[in-house]
This record gives sequence, structure tokens and C-alpha cells, in this order.
Amino acid sequence: MNEFTNSAQFFISVANDLKKGRISLHSPLEEIILKTCRNKLAYIDNRKDAKEKYGYDLWSGIDEKLLKDQGVARRLLYSESQQFPDFLFKTQEHNGRCVAGSLMELKDSKGGNIASFNSTIPTKYKSLKEIDVINGNNLVSKIARVIDGKVSLGEDYLSFQRRCAYLVRTHKDTDKVRVSVVDGSFFETVPKEHLFYQMFLNTLQSHLERKEIQISPETLEKVRETLSHITDQTIIASSQIIEGASVRPRLRIMAEVHPEGNPHSKFYPEIVEGSFNLILQSTSQVDEIKEEVLSSIPEIDVFSIHHKRNGEHTVFQFGKRKRLTQYL
Repeated sequence: MNEFTNSAQFFISVANDLKKGRISLHSPLEEIILKTCRNKLAYIDNRKDAKEKYGYDLWSGIDEKLLKDQGVARRLLYSESQQFPDFLFKTQEHNGRCVAGSLMELKDSKGGNIASFNSTIPTKYKSLKEIDVINGNNLVSKIARVIDGKVSLGEDYLSFQRRCAYLVRTHKDTDKVRVSVVDGSFFETVPKEHLFYQMFLNTLQSHLERKEIQISPETLEKVRETLSHITDQTIIASSQIIEGASVRPRLRIMAEVHPEGNPHSKFYPEIVEGSFNLILQSTSQVDEIKEEVLSSIPEIDVFSIHHKRNGEHTVFQFGKRKRLTQYL
């Protein structure tokens, strides 16, 4: 089982539905996912709209007694939880281990910039255990376990590192629209562990400069070494108990995308207006799915782009300008 299977199959389904006119590049991103992922999702954040607007009932075929036994309250069945992520694909099992089960977050923007990440740092992988800590509760894993059923009984279910994908649209509602399924590798160009401690180090240095405090290079190096141990987002994001405090503060990390990390920016002219793309870091696993994608959608163009900060990425592109007008 290929770790890019969920993204590849989703891309194929969307391209087919674009050809058939079931959706367009201007359709709500939620609609694009829900119309093309029938019975493939283990978690939907906005379950209310999924059912009422798009006819996708996450709980179809699920015994109400099972929901009660798993602690899923009735009020949660068709609500919007505002948790991370927006969607989670069903987990599968291969040789006794969890596979697939990728998460997908939506990023929609009227302009050319990618909308900010308000819940977490975009990365290649996240586990359900990490997601629960980031959210401050276990709602996502609780719902996913109900939908995944027996697969969720595996020892590695919560710790399994799931591939992160981001459905990104820029210039929505215009002829300049671009839509891409972007693998988390396009955003995680340095290890997240380095990113976290460097963020705290930068904050310290800014305070020292503002207060005109001078410290020796030796002391600064010791501070740097100490801060280098701050690497775990599950600890950073968890509530803290401070002696004497009547509140429990917690850090909610946000992120903005640098232009060179935006596949729809001027740095990547190959991602043309009006196209739908699948963008994956070039690996042997990407080579494995290439034949499947091309055989399913002959109109696909496959090429490489060089990420300015993270090397070669493979792009599967549907809808060059000469073919795109019917999909808008």
C-alpha cells in the first residue's frame, strides 16, 4: 500500500468529476471532497453541512448503540466541531499494520496567497495522538475509531504517522483560479522540531534587542542548546498548570506560507491558471502511482518542479489552458 494512495485516488476522482461536469474548480472545497469521497472518510469536521448540503451521512450504517458505547454524544453527530483536520480518510490494514488514513485540510483564498494555518504547523505526517493534543480533546480519534471499526484496534492506530495533504485553492471565483492537492512536504522544508525551538530562540533574541540587553556568546550558546530540546508540539500545545494561576495557558501555533512555499506563486509558473494539480515530493513511491494516475486520466500532464527550499516535486496536472474553460 502506497502512502500517497489516498491523495492519488482523490485526485483521480476529482479529475473525473471535473470531466463529467459534476463539480467545477469554483465549487466549494467541501463539496469537491464530499462528492468524490463517498464512503472513504473516517472523520468530517462539519458533519452538519456534509449531510444537509451534500447528502453525505458519516454515520450511515453505524449502530447507534455503538456510538453510545464509544462516548459519541448525539449532539455531536451532525455538528461542526471546528477541530483539526477538516477530513480524515479511512485507515486500512496491511500485514497487521495501519496504512493510508491520510488527513486533509482545506485552504481557500480569494487572492494569490495561501490562507494561514490557524490550528497547527503544516507537516508531512501527523498521528491521531498528536492531533488530539493539538485540539485539546480526543474527539477526532474517537469518531475515527467508530468509523474505522476493527482496524482501530491495532496497537499502532493512535501513533501511526498519517500523511498530511492540503487542498489549496487561490484566486477563488476568478479565471485565475488554481486548485491543488499539496503534500505536506511542500510546506515542511525544515524538520518541525527545528522550527519550534528556533521560533522560541528568535522570540528571545527580539526581546533582548528591544530591551538592549547584551549577553555573551557563550551564554547565548547555552541558551540555544537548552531551547533545542523544545521539539515536541504535543507538549507545546498542551495546557500548562502554573502555580497560583486561575487559568491554564496553552500555545496555539499558527503559520503563514512563505511565497517560495506556495505552489501557486510566481516561483512556480508551471502551475497554470485554471488547473487542478496533485503535488508530491519526488520519491520511488510517487513513481509507483504514476502509472495508475495516467491510466485513469489520460489527459494528465506529469512534470517536475524544483521547490526553492525542498528539492524536486512531481506534479500531476489536469486542465491546461487550452482545455480548462469547460471546468470553470
